[in-house]
Amino acid sequence: MNILFLIGGLVLILLGANGLTDGAVSVAKRFHIPTIVIGLTIVAFGTSAPELTVSVSSALKGSADIAIGNVVGSNIFNTLMIAGCTALFAPIVITRNTLQKEIPLCILSSVVLLICANDVFLNGATENIISMTDGLLLLCFL
Repeated sequence: MNILFLIGGLVLILLGANGLTDGAVSVAKRFHIPTIVIGLTIVAFGTSAPELTVSVSSALKGSADIAIGNVVGSNIFNTLMIAGCTALFAPIVITRNTLQKEIPLCILSSVVLLICANDVFLNGATENIISMTDGLLLLCFL
């Protein structure tokens, strides 16, 4: 029975993804947005949606440690996997903009998450809480 649910879920995911991409392409054409921009945006949201779902559901169930671990682990894996696989096939040219802006901001966002998640150590609080203010600060890095 579980196999049927798995197969059914995969079929629904494929149908939903197909409908989403077709709809997004039609919206892009209507507003004269290059389809590559829409395609990359859909890929970005599509690859982040599972992490978002796991993080939100675990946070709502009171398992915030799973949500934080999911975010940090996903970022580490995605960054290193993409860079590693790309470097296997071709040398990666790193521009000055990447070295001066993107890499420092990526590191800074991880440090800010670490600071926001350590209320017990930094403020002497009874538990570590990422507040709404912390969440807004982290959204600024998006």
